[in-house]
Amino acid sequence: MAATLENKLYEAAEEGNVTVLLELIRQDRLLLDRVLVNYAVETPLHVAAMLGHTDFVKEIIQRKPEFTKEADSKGSSPLHLASAKGYVEIVKALLLVSPDMCLAVDKEERNPLHLAAMKGQVGVLKELVRVRPQAARVPVASGETVLHLCVKYGQFEALRLLVEVMKDHEIVNAKDEYGMSILHLAVAYKQIEIMKFLLSVTGIEVNGLNAYGLTALDVLAQSRRGLKDFEMAESLRDAGALKAAEIYNSGPRTVRLRTETTPLFARDVPTNQPAKEYHWVEKTFKKEDWLTRKRDSLMVVASLMATMSFQAGLTPPGGLWQDGLIQAPQGNNITNGTHEAGTSISAYRNQSYYGQYLAANTISFIASMSIILLLITGLPFKRRFFMWILTVIMWVAISAMAFTYRISLLVFTPKAQELNVTRILDYALVVWLSVMALLLLAHTVRLTVNIFQKVDHVVGTKRGPSPTLSYTNNFDI
Repeated sequence: MAATLENKLYEAAEEGNVTVLLELIRQDRLLLDRVLVNYAVETPLHVAAMLGHTDFVKEIIQRKPEFTKEADSKGSSPLHLASAKGYVEIVKALLLVSPDMCLAVDKEERNPLHLAAMKGQVGVLKELVRVRPQAARVPVASGETVLHLCVKYGQFEALRLLVEVMKDHEIVNAKDEYGMSILHLAVAYKQIEIMKFLLSVTGIEVNGLNAYGLTALDVLAQSRRGLKDFEMAESLRDAGALKAAEIYNSGPRTVRLRTETTPLFARDVPTNQPAKEYHWVEKTFKKEDWLTRKRDSLMVVASLMATMSFQAGLTPPGGLWQDGLIQAPQGNNITNGTHEAGTSISAYRNQSYYGQYLAANTISFIASMSIILLLITGLPFKRRFFMWILTVIMWVAISAMAFTYRISLLVFTPKAQELNVTRILDYALVVWLSVMALLLLAHTVRLTVNIFQKVDHVVGTKRGPSPTLSYTNNFDI
């Protein structure tokens, strides 16, 4: 009986039917208490708050205010759900009973204000900030503030409301665990409207550094290219934005900022650091990033090539004999002699092609497996020369696979069409080898130039002090 009434209560919550709710309570005065003790996933108040049934919500919390403090299986309170959906009247009713639930967090450490900001629920944000302003200062698990969430989810109106209401320079310049401020984040996400608004805010640190020592202008220069980049760069420059190298090169000169206070990066990083030292740090970071991406790409391609070669070895062109023939029948012109079940047909009928196929496929397989082995052994491939060697091995593997493809087509081709197919494949092979030769030549020349430059740099260092290195970037702003 009690289980049936509880099911009807949840159905009434889904429909927002207050009449049914009152009738169920009349039948069992302890019904709400039973649900409060026995619920497993969510309470009827969670359901009603999520679906926007205001009258149903008010009726339940009037009879049992304890429901407002209950959490569902994801750690969300009814206030979390109503805030995310933007039901202002329900939020007001819940806050009237339990205002401290503004500070309650779910399993992902987000409070109702965080969810409202992520969804852009401006009306809900006004109520939450009015009741518990400190909820806006609570960070999430990754160190992000509510303003970071607004930028990440592109909620400009929510961001503007919070900045204008809170008027707190500290939270505007707060950084996440990667040292990214909301200005860094707006530039990285190409949120030009948010970026321009932030640049107009008094107290914003235009030249703050993230954990990698990059300003907002550096982040823009190293981000993916877009149509808004030039306009964003102009806005940043107009606001006094500089690159990190320009800050270090400026020496004791004052850096233009949007605030009179000492910026965070000026407290964390010594301003008398030599420009060439910063240049070396940034160059090393870029080099390691390039090597990491190169190693990852080689591992993916090598794994794919090894898989293809292994499969090609198990299934040679022409297939395998399905039966065994110990002795060829007299006068039979169909077979080419004896064979065993499970052996390659082309090994009997196209011995020349089969030998070439096996050699090319084995070269591809061994080359791919060698790359995988070298990469997973943990050897310090931190120089371009070693990466060049791995790249050459990969070219060998790909070229051998191309030869394997050529031989496979020739095995399948009838004798009458073999000449035409051979001519087409030879043309394609010449083009392929030409492209590979050009790539090999270009990379070899590039490697040789780098070696000579390093040798010249070493010789110059021994002869005298090196000149000051200038900061260069791949995107001139």
